[in-house]
Amino acid sequence: MNLPVDLTPMDRFNQELIANLHPSDWQNPQATGRYNLVVIGGGTAGLVTAAGAGLFGAKVALIEQHLLGGDCTNTGCVPSKAMIRSGRVAATVATAERYGIHSGGEPNVDFAAVMERMRQLRSQISHHDAVKRFQQEFGVEVFFGTAQFLSPQTLEVGGQVLTFKKAAIARVQVRLSSLFPD
Repeated sequence: MNLPVDLTPMDRFNQELIANLHPSDWQNPQATGRYNLVVIGGGTAGLVTAAGAGLFGAKVALIEQHLLGGDCTNTGCVPSKAMIRSGRVAATVATAERYGIHSGGEPNVDFAAVMERMRQLRSQISHHDAVKRFQQEFGVEVFFGTAQFLSPQTLEVGGQVLTFKKAAIARVQVRLSSLFPD
């Protein structure tokens, strides 16, 4: 099951982000055969693991619940650095007179514009973590949904059972009950 991603505001930047990282029309591929590797979590660690294995010719399944790119692209590194940069610029303007530059006083920070810039930057880099890129360049099969282990060599995602040789858990929030079902 592919649940829609809800980001607000649904401006052109968030629309591009979703189109790259969890397309609204996405259908999970049909699982076939045994995967050399399944990677649970499409954040930085999961993406690097899946891409590397795919480049070496492994049959790889990548499973993500929300948006590829994980915290770094979507809520952590990139957004925070964009906001920190805006804050530093505001601080520089506020202290410009110390350096002989007259700016007209305190900066007028437009928080909505700061947030729009952050969304723009996120959308501009989202093609690096895009579903289509992982399919086409790395040969990785991308599944959206929650993974639940059924046995040491099988898991279920989106109503499909995937069989695998090895699994990599690259997800911060893992419920132990999903690792060891009753």
